[in-house]
Amino acid sequence: MPPVALVTGGSRGIGLGVSRRLLQDGFAVAILARRPSPAAVAELRAEAGEDRVLYLQGSVADLADQRRYLDAALERWGRLDLLVNNAGVAPAVRADLLEATPESFDRVLGVNLRGPHFLTQAFARAVLGHRLDPPPPDSRAAWSESAGGAGADPPDRPLATIVNISSISATAVSTDRGDYCLSKAGLAMATQLWAVRLAPVGIVVYEVRPGIIATDMTAAARAKYDQFLADGHLPIARWGRPADVAAAVSLLAAGGTPYSTGEVFHVDGGLHTPVL
Repeated sequence: MPPVALVTGGSRGIGLGVSRRLLQDGFAVAILARRPSPAAVAELRAEAGEDRVLYLQGSVADLADQRRYLDAALERWGRLDLLVNNAGVAPAVRADLLEATPESFDRVLGVNLRGPHFLTQAFARAVLGHRLDPPPPDSRAAWSESAGGAGADPPDRPLATIVNISSISATAVSTDRGDYCLSKAGLAMATQLWAVRLAPVGIVVYEVRPGIIATDMTAAARAKYDQFLADGHLPIARWGRPADVAAAVSLLAAGGTPYSTGEVFHVDGGLHTPVL
């Protein structure tokens, strides 16, 4: 049985790149996205095999859809190994902070922060409930009890891995899309919170922080970012690609860093590095 990855928003943009790379790495991949099953999913199935790709239409912001998603993956494959919280939205209209609406705020944070936060909770509970049967009342004790007593060392490989796809906007200010920046800053803190909470049970949590990546979301600002690159603001002076982000996820998903958690992996051409 292959390891099983959940990739939200995994049928387009960065998420599609991640799904494709994980399939190449030998994972079975379950995708949750809002649109009816797109042509890209059929392509993934043709490349990797029908039995290794599961697609569910739904929203990460809907807790009932989250439950369907987890249940479907467990029913199909009987295990959960990796969660990639990738699904995200930009504000429908870029608006100055003085003009931004509560409706936009609720939509963006619902998908970009609330959804991943509670999907992470549900995923961790499912992993512990499936692999530690019955789950102990206090999941902080889950690893030590399952390993034969208090003080037991965690495994050499993680029990499961969670990767949050955030954005350079977690720290870089854009006053015409404050709701997006706040959602990504919140996701960065969620990574730290879950990393600390889940470390005792052998689940590691990472943040991958992309910069300027060529996707549908950044297409509307193509001219702005082209000029930004032309002006020399990136040490690696090119647009990022979904495959660049997928490579980072692949590295973290491989289980080769069991003594690291809460780490931020930048995929931004060096944009985060202060330069004088």
